[in-house]
Amino acid sequence: MERAIYDRLREIEQDHWWFTGRRAVLTAELARLRLPNAARLLEVGCGAGGNLAMLKAFGEVCAVEPDGPSREYAAARGLADVREGWLPAGIPDFGGPFDLACAFDVVEHVDDDAGAVAAMAAQLKPGGKLIVTVPAYAWMWSAHDAAHHHKRRYVRGEVRRLIDRAGLNVRRITHFNTLLFPPIAAIRLAKAALKQEGGDDEALPSPPVNRLLGGLLGAERGLLAVTDLPFGVSILAVAEKPA
Repeated sequence: MERAIYDRLREIEQDHWWFTGRRAVLTAELARLRLPNAARLLEVGCGAGGNLAMLKAFGEVCAVEPDGPSREYAAARGLADVREGWLPAGIPDFGGPFDLACAFDVVEHVDDDAGAVAAMAAQLKPGGKLIVTVPAYAWMWSAHDAAHHHKRRYVRGEVRRLIDRAGLNVRRITHFNTLLFPPIAAIRLAKAALKQEGGDDEALPSPPVNRLLGGLLGAERGLLAVTDLPFGVSILAVAEKPA
């Protein structure tokens, strides 16, 4: 990504509805994994470290980030062992395998996405878990994807094939950001039809709107506790390394 985007994400990741809502969804998903006591967790592509406090609640956290300023900011939080690294071939040696490896909206940035998932799988203990999120549907491609240097958006079958190729067992693949899917999809389709490339997905809405949107996204943790969601702006996948 461009330097300006890294810096902008660092500024908004604690408060923007997308990040707060996604953390609510992910926290509930992580709790359902029932990780062991003193679990070892790896976040690949941690950015400025907005997820580290969430992960720290579940065990000892190690993290990898290729961008220098973001990595320094994440390390300064004091929540994780943060090192330089990248996917697929640049994950450093943290001294042992992990109970969980995660990549939140990272795999879509990597040319070799199959190699990226396989590299994370190689970091897992037998029985260890992988959790990834990626953007859904190629037809929802927008200027936001281009600005963030995404290589692709996914359907569930493509995510399943990545996991299968990595030798992991799929535990679930579900959409999320479903409640807000209709307006988001309508806006993106309208912009595509009108050939409008403007707009700022990182703009922080007014506080009431920001709370409403974050609350709607976060509320999906209750739905995801009982069922997979059939459509949405994003995909969440959980997989397990054979014991």
